[in-house]
Amino acid sequence: MDVGLPDHVARHIVPHPTPAVLTRLTRSVTTPGTWLKLCAPAEAVAPGLSSKWRIQDPEFMMTTTLTRAAPRAPAGYTLAITTRSNVTAARLLTAAGEVAARGQFAPSGRTVVVDQVETAAGHRRRGLGTVVMQALASTAASMGARDGVLVATAAGRALYETLGWSVHTPMTAAVLTL
Repeated sequence: MDVGLPDHVARHIVPHPTPAVLTRLTRSVTTPGTWLKLCAPAEAVAPGLSSKWRIQDPEFMMTTTLTRAAPRAPAGYTLAITTRSNVTAARLLTAAGEVAARGQFAPSGRTVVVDQVETAAGHRRRGLGTVVMQALASTAASMGARDGVLVATAAGRALYETLGWSVHTPMTAAVLTL
């Protein structure tokens, strides 16, 4: 998957990181800033990665059954939902038009992959992440999706669990350095 950020050029999602798969990937991937998202705990995949790969903090693949709920933006924020090139984004905007929180999803059959959920530092602890997640789930369900999947950080995991998401598998993220 092309990501296009300076330190996150591309991402390979590997559902079954066998030693053979890791050997093939680590020999063929040569662009610094390329990430591997491996569906396994770090201790299971670290032996298959050379010293050029930096293992990141633990992550978790999470899943849920999507439901429709009418999310409400808190006072002082406006909820904007847009779809472009098959990616639907939910943004909570301040009165000045600043993005306070955001997230997006892309469909894959009856499943959506939720990505890039974040709340700006000055707007945290106000329930904005919950509103964004409810907006994404409701929008996806109204489009016919049944299930959601995402990869969460340890901090994000707590929010998602309160919203009914369950850990499917631990994930290991590794980035190729120079």
